[in-house]
Amino acid sequence: MPSDVAAHYLEEARRQLRGHKRMCEGAMSQLRDEDFFVTLDPEANSVAILVKHVAGNMRSRFTDFLTSDGEKPDRFRDREFELTPATTRADVMKWWEEGWTCVFGAIEPLKPEDVMRTVTIRGEPHSVLQAVNRQIAHYAAHIGQIVFLAKHLRSSDWKTLSIARGKSEEFNQKAGQKFDRGVPREK
Repeated sequence: MPSDVAAHYLEEARRQLRGHKRMCEGAMSQLRDEDFFVTLDPEANSVAILVKHVAGNMRSRFTDFLTSDGEKPDRFRDREFELTPATTRADVMKWWEEGWTCVFGAIEPLKPEDVMRTVTIRGEPHSVLQAVNRQIAHYAAHIGQIVFLAKHLRSSDWKTLSIARGKSEEFNQKAGQKFDRGVPREK
C-alpha cells in the first residue's frame, strides 16, 4: 500500500474513532444515572452493559495490539454482560475511559508502514487495516445502540447529536450551500 494512502487511512480511522467516542459521550451525557441501567426487555442490554462490553473488547483488542492476540486469555467476554447491584454510573464511565485509552494508545503511534502488518484476533491473521476496520464497525454498532437507547429514554428531552429533524434545509442554508440530490448547486 502506498505510504500516502496508508497515512490517510490511519488519520481517517483516528478521526472516525474520535467521532464515535464524542457521539456516544453526547448521548450518555443526556442520561440520568438510573438511565444507564434500563433495559427495554429481558433480552436487551442496558447502556451500562454495552459500555462494559465495548470497554472489555477495547482492552482485549488494543493492549499489545501489534504483538499479542487480540483475544486476551484474561478476557471473560460473558462477564461483560453482567452487572452487580453496586455498579454505578462512575464505574461505567471509568470503563469507558479505560477502553478508549487502550484504543488511542495503540492507534495513535501507528505509522503508514504498520497498516499492512499482520496481527491476530482469536488466532486468525488480520492486516492492521482489517483489524482496525473490524473494531470501528463493532464500536459503531454498539454506539448506535447506546444512542438509540439514550434517545428513547430521554424522549422529548433529547437534544439531537446532529441535524435536528426537519432542519436540514436550514442547516444547508447556514452552511452557505443549497443541495440538489446531494450535489451542491451554483449560487
